[in-house]
Amino acid sequence: MNKKLVGLGLATIAALSLAACGSRTAKKDAGAAEGASDIKAAIVTDIGGVDDRSFNQSAWEGLQEWGKAAGHSKGNGFDYFQSASESDYITNLDSAVAGGYNLVFGIGFALESSIAEVAPNNPDTHYVIIDSVVPDQKNVVSVGFADHEASYLAGVAAAKTTKTKQVGFVGGMKGEVIDRFEAGFVAGVKSVDPSIKIDIQYAGSFGDAAKGQTIAAAQYAAGADVIFHASGGTGNGVFAAAKAENETKNEADKVWVIGVDRDQSAEGKYTSKDGKESNFVLASTLKEVGSAVKDITAKATDGDFPGGEIVRYSLKDKGVELAETNLSDDASKAVADAKQAILDGKVEVPEKP
Repeated sequence: MNKKLVGLGLATIAALSLAACGSRTAKKDAGAAEGASDIKAAIVTDIGGVDDRSFNQSAWEGLQEWGKAAGHSKGNGFDYFQSASESDYITNLDSAVAGGYNLVFGIGFALESSIAEVAPNNPDTHYVIIDSVVPDQKNVVSVGFADHEASYLAGVAAAKTTKTKQVGFVGGMKGEVIDRFEAGFVAGVKSVDPSIKIDIQYAGSFGDAAKGQTIAAAQYAAGADVIFHASGGTGNGVFAAAKAENETKNEADKVWVIGVDRDQSAEGKYTSKDGKESNFVLASTLKEVGSAVKDITAKATDGDFPGGEIVRYSLKDKGVELAETNLSDDASKAVADAKQAILDGKVEVPEKP
């Protein structure tokens, strides 16, 4: 396996060709017949679904942008295959290949074993695993993100906003990826005020909105006034709980949600008890999954698919970020200071709880 770790900016992904120039020639030769019109790309979602308003949706939006710019249409050059359960992963990956898609993205670490199984059987198909690593496969690129860095900024924002000195974290499924969200968030909160209580709970699913709502409602009832979710479609329930809670309160007393993976501010619109149109999304951590999908698809189109490599997007190269929706001036300054400290190497954010 080529374990070369590539830190690349989304606007400068061309650096990949320099990082592995020795193997790129062979890849170009092997795929010399593939011009722009020969690349057909598809994503296979995890169980959160393509409309999860989060991780999968960001990937689909990025693929659509690439497809439309290339003059393609859904089902004719690009498409998605939605997974209702884990048993759908291999079926969908095989269906994508059978449909003529020669660049296939597995969206989420849950698809790691499935891609590892099908990739050797389809050496002429390019695969991308998001948020995990498939080793020893030259036709697979492994893409990861420094989620802990953006989550640290979310923790700083939460700590500077809470009035009750109690915040919550709702995770989807435990694992290496969500560990980064939890660890970064906790470290960010504690960097501001170590006495703040953090209620950490997991739903055991990325697609259970009802469970997300139950957990969030209980956290709000127990005194949390800011909840950060890293739970995909389960997070829809967190937003539902916040909306229900806030509609019983005056606008000044609202509770907050911090979104994940994409700017989720649109999910926070509501009318308060005192009749004010407002928004309860404090901020959102951004993971540029859509940009990664778009950029790697463009690379494959140019014959520069970075197979066998591990690519990681970080705060430094704008692969992760924090979208500030309703931060106070004080919170915004604290986030800016924390971001600079990370970039300067003064703060090393933990990746494990």
